[in-house]
Amino acid sequence: MTPATASFLDALHVAAGRAETAEGQYRREAAQRISALERERVFAYRRLNLMRAVADAVAGSESEELAVASAQAILRSKLGWNSDSEARTELLSRFAPVGQAVFCGLAASEEPPVASVEEALAAFEAWYEGDRRTPFWILFEQYVPETPRVDF
Repeated sequence: MTPATASFLDALHVAAGRAETAEGQYRREAAQRISALERERVFAYRRLNLMRAVADAVAGSESEELAVASAQAILRSKLGWNSDSEARTELLSRFAPVGQAVFCGLAASEEPPVASVEEALAAFEAWYEGDRRTPFWILFEQYVPETPRVDF
Protein backbone atom coordinates (compact mmCIF):
# COMPACT_ATOMS: atom_id res chain seq x y z
CA MET A 1 0.00 0.00 0.00
CA THR A 2 1.36 3.37 -0.95
CA PRO A 3 1.46 6.27 1.48
CA ALA A 4 -1.18 8.11 -0.57
CA THR A 5 -3.52 5.11 -0.39
CA ALA A 6 -2.98 4.74 3.35
CA SER A 7 -3.66 8.45 3.86
CA PHE A 8 -6.83 8.21 1.77
CA LEU A 9 -8.04 5.18 3.73
CA ASP A 10 -7.23 6.89 7.05
CA ALA A 11 -9.35 9.88 6.02
CA LEU A 12 -12.24 7.58 5.08
CA HIS A 13 -11.88 5.77 8.42
CA VAL A 14 -12.07 9.09 10.30
CA ALA A 15 -15.13 10.13 8.26
CA ALA A 16 -16.82 6.80 8.99
CA GLY A 17 -16.11 7.26 12.71
CA ARG A 18 -17.61 10.76 12.64
CA ALA A 19 -20.70 9.47 10.85
CA GLU A 20 -21.09 6.69 13.40
CA THR A 21 -20.75 9.18 16.27
CA ALA A 22 -23.30 11.53 14.69
CA GLU A 23 -25.73 8.67 14.15
CA GLY A 24 -25.35 7.49 17.75
CA GLN A 25 -25.94 10.99 19.07
CA TYR A 26 -29.01 11.41 16.89
CA ARG A 27 -30.39 8.04 18.00
CA ARG A 28 -29.95 9.01 21.68
CA GLU A 29 -31.65 12.38 21.12
CA ALA A 30 -34.47 10.73 19.17
CA ALA A 31 -34.97 8.12 21.89
CA GLN A 32 -35.13 10.87 24.53
CA ARG A 33 -37.62 12.87 22.46
CA ILE A 34 -39.77 9.79 21.81
CA SER A 35 -39.72 9.01 25.51
CA ALA A 36 -40.80 12.56 26.37
CA LEU A 37 -43.61 12.46 23.79
CA GLU A 38 -44.73 9.06 25.05
CA ARG A 39 -44.89 10.40 28.60
CA GLU A 40 -46.90 13.43 27.44
CA ARG A 41 -49.35 11.15 25.64
CA VAL A 42 -49.72 8.81 28.61
CA PHE A 43 -50.30 11.71 31.00
CA ALA A 44 -52.78 13.33 28.59
CA TYR A 45 -54.87 10.15 28.45
CA ARG A 46 -54.69 9.71 32.21
CA ARG A 47 -55.85 13.31 32.60
CA LEU A 48 -58.69 12.75 30.11
CA ASN A 49 -59.84 9.50 31.70
CA LEU A 50 -59.78 10.88 35.24
CA MET A 51 -61.54 14.10 34.34
CA ARG A 52 -64.16 12.28 32.25
CA ALA A 53 -64.98 10.13 35.31
CA VAL A 54 -65.00 13.20 37.57
CA ALA A 55 -67.30 15.08 35.20
CA ASP A 56 -69.67 12.11 35.02
CA ALA A 57 -69.78 11.86 38.82
CA VAL A 58 -70.13 15.58 39.40
CA ALA A 59 -72.87 15.96 36.79
CA GLY A 60 -75.39 14.27 39.06
CA SER A 61 -74.47 16.29 42.16
CA GLU A 62 -77.05 18.57 43.71
CA SER A 63 -74.57 20.78 45.55
CA GLU A 64 -70.98 21.89 45.38
CA GLU A 65 -70.14 19.93 48.53
CA LEU A 66 -71.52 16.72 47.03
CA ALA A 67 -69.70 17.45 43.79
CA VAL A 68 -66.38 17.83 45.60
CA ALA A 69 -66.99 14.63 47.57
CA SER A 70 -67.84 12.80 44.33
CA ALA A 71 -64.70 14.11 42.61
CA GLN A 72 -62.57 13.04 45.56
CA ALA A 73 -64.22 9.62 45.64
CA ILE A 74 -63.46 9.13 41.95
CA LEU A 75 -59.84 10.12 42.46
CA ARG A 76 -59.54 7.80 45.45
CA SER A 77 -61.05 4.96 43.42
CA LYS A 78 -58.85 5.54 40.37
CA LEU A 79 -55.76 5.49 42.56
CA GLY A 80 -56.92 2.34 44.37
CA TRP A 81 -56.86 3.99 47.78
CA ASN A 82 -58.79 2.04 50.38
CA SER A 83 -57.28 3.73 53.42
CA ASP A 84 -56.31 7.22 54.51
CA SER A 85 -53.00 8.81 55.37
CA GLU A 86 -51.93 12.37 55.99
CA ALA A 87 -50.47 12.66 52.48
CA ARG A 88 -53.60 11.22 50.87
CA THR A 89 -55.87 13.52 52.86
CA GLU A 90 -53.78 16.52 51.80
CA LEU A 91 -53.87 15.45 48.17
CA LEU A 92 -57.64 14.99 48.23
CA SER A 93 -58.15 18.40 49.84
CA ARG A 94 -55.92 20.00 47.19
CA PHE A 95 -58.03 18.27 44.52
CA ALA A 96 -61.23 19.87 45.88
CA PRO A 97 -60.93 23.03 43.71
CA VAL A 98 -60.91 20.78 40.64
CA GLY A 99 -64.23 19.25 41.71
CA GLN A 100 -65.58 22.73 42.43
CA ALA A 101 -64.52 23.98 39.01
CA VAL A 102 -66.16 21.01 37.29
CA PHE A 103 -69.36 21.58 39.26
CA CYS A 104 -69.39 25.30 38.44
CA GLY A 105 -68.65 24.57 34.80
CA LEU A 106 -71.55 22.13 34.56
CA ALA A 107 -73.99 24.16 36.66
CA ALA A 108 -76.29 26.58 34.94
CA SER A 109 -75.14 29.52 37.01
CA GLU A 110 -75.03 33.18 36.15
CA GLU A 111 -71.94 33.66 38.31
CA PRO A 112 -68.67 32.94 36.53
CA PRO A 113 -66.59 30.18 38.10
CA VAL A 114 -63.61 31.21 40.21
CA ALA A 115 -61.33 29.11 38.02
CA SER A 116 -61.83 27.08 34.89
CA VAL A 117 -61.41 23.33 35.09
CA GLU A 118 -58.19 23.63 33.11
CA GLU A 119 -56.81 26.27 35.50
CA ALA A 120 -57.84 24.33 38.61
CA LEU A 121 -56.33 21.10 37.28
CA ALA A 122 -53.13 22.86 36.19
CA ALA A 123 -52.82 24.47 39.65
CA PHE A 124 -53.33 21.08 41.30
CA GLU A 125 -50.72 19.44 39.07
CA ALA A 126 -48.26 22.29 39.69
CA TRP A 127 -48.78 22.03 43.46
CA TYR A 128 -48.20 18.27 43.38
CA GLU A 129 -45.07 18.48 41.24
CA GLY A 130 -43.68 21.36 43.31
CA ASP A 131 -44.41 19.59 46.59
CA ARG A 132 -43.51 16.01 45.62
CA ARG A 133 -40.92 16.68 42.90
CA THR A 134 -42.67 14.27 40.56
CA PRO A 135 -45.67 14.58 38.23
CA PHE A 136 -49.04 13.70 39.75
CA TRP A 137 -49.82 11.29 36.93
CA ILE A 138 -47.03 8.96 38.08
CA LEU A 139 -49.39 7.87 40.88
CA PHE A 140 -51.40 5.97 38.28
CA GLU A 141 -48.43 3.67 37.58
CA GLN A 142 -49.31 0.96 40.03
CA TYR A 143 -47.39 -2.27 40.08
CA VAL A 144 -49.69 -5.24 39.65
CA PRO A 145 -47.88 -8.48 40.45
CA GLU A 146 -48.42 -11.33 38.08
CA THR A 147 -50.41 -14.16 39.51
CA PRO A 148 -49.88 -17.62 38.18
CA ARG A 149 -52.69 -19.13 36.22
CA VAL A 150 -53.82 -22.37 37.77
CA ASP A 151 -56.11 -24.77 36.01
CA PHE A 152 -58.10 -27.17 38.13
